[in-house]
Amino acid sequence: MTFLIAQNAGRLAVTQPAMAAEGIKIAPPKSAIVESPALQTAIFAGGCFWGVEGVFEHSKGVTRVESGYAGGTKADASYVKVSSGQTGHAEAVRVIYDPKKISYNQLLHIYFSVAHDPTQLNRQGPDKGTQYRSAIFPVTAAQKKAAGAYIQQLSVKSPWGAKPVTRIESGTFYPAESYHQDYMRNNPNDAYIRTYDAPKLVNLKRLFPGVYR
Repeated sequence: MTFLIAQNAGRLAVTQPAMAAEGIKIAPPKSAIVESPALQTAIFAGGCFWGVEGVFEHSKGVTRVESGYAGGTKADASYVKVSSGQTGHAEAVRVIYDPKKISYNQLLHIYFSVAHDPTQLNRQGPDKGTQYRSAIFPVTAAQKKAAGAYIQQLSVKSPWGAKPVTRIESGTFYPAESYHQDYMRNNPNDAYIRTYDAPKLVNLKRLFPGVYR
């Protein structure tokens, strides 16, 4: 979120940003997962939460997505503090989904192939810092097992040419400020959104036509 200066967010300009490798077709998770039929929650971190939120908002079976911060304390869960990279938080999204329509494994598949580049350590595209790390915050033991198995699967034969650096972490999710919510939907003409996040939706539709909405 530090490319150009995004409206209402105070992003700092950077030069020659590194582009993330996204939209690569990868194999789905091989390990099965058993989930309750009730609505479930998943938490993912993969760089700027605007784009990750946008991807899951356009996924069938997802009922709600919220941007926020995970991995640190409530007292430090604010954009100003998290942007320092010193709070331990990661910009993350909380996904509420219907497992009868989309499974956690399908969310993992989308997360690794479309939402971000899991091989970038503590950065994503133009954004650099531990707050932009690739991390999964499982809500259940089944999610933790599934996420670990998929990371291992992708590490054995990486489709990116490098192993994923995605971490499995624990921590509470804290909602971000109101102006961050639905940012991609509300600001389609923002320069950052057009450059870095709109392509994610193109990739989602291309790789997951049956999921895209």
